[in-house]
Amino acid sequence: MYVLGRKQNSGLYSYGQMNSKGLLAKSREQSAERKGQRAIGKELRAKCPKLYALCSMLLALCSTFLALCLCGCALPRIVVLDDPLSPEEHLNLGVAYEQKGELDNALREYREASKKIPLSYLYIGNVYFQKSEYKEAEFYYKEAIKKDPKNADAYNNLAWLYFIKKENLDEAESLVLKAIELNPSKKEIYIDTLEKIKGLK
Repeated sequence: MYVLGRKQNSGLYSYGQMNSKGLLAKSREQSAERKGQRAIGKELRAKCPKLYALCSMLLALCSTFLALCLCGCALPRIVVLDDPLSPEEHLNLGVAYEQKGELDNALREYREASKKIPLSYLYIGNVYFQKSEYKEAEFYYKEAIKKDPKNADAYNNLAWLYFIKKENLDEAESLVLKAIELNPSKKEIYIDTLEKIKGLK
């Protein structure tokens, strides 16, 4: 049926079609259909209460599942394919977090930076040292040395860790001497570590 050149759905009426007989007949049909469905529901409830309860639960579960599916589809999802920060920016952000005392955030940023910057392992070790998690600090200082054997600070910090733990003092002494050899410009700092280790022996 066409009204003003557009097809109308069979369940919808144009203004010209609305008459009391058509609407009344349609309303009576729908009412009778609903009464019939209610009668079947009452009959089922009376004869098989367990089956009725099971059907009701199944209907509720299906409705819940459908609602969850629709909600999951309706929520916007943001997917970041590439990290917007460079490794250097992660390192700098980690330093900022560390200075503010937010060590867990600093660790997260240093780990991101460590994918490209070996110096990050030294910083991770320093954070664990500050948290008094010496086993992890030792592991990351050794990783820093392994990734960048010319990093004098990693040798010195590992030596300092051994001094604090009062263990491996001979190795700590050789680590400091290696640090002095690698970076003579920081000799005064490294000699301070060396003297404290010798004082403990």
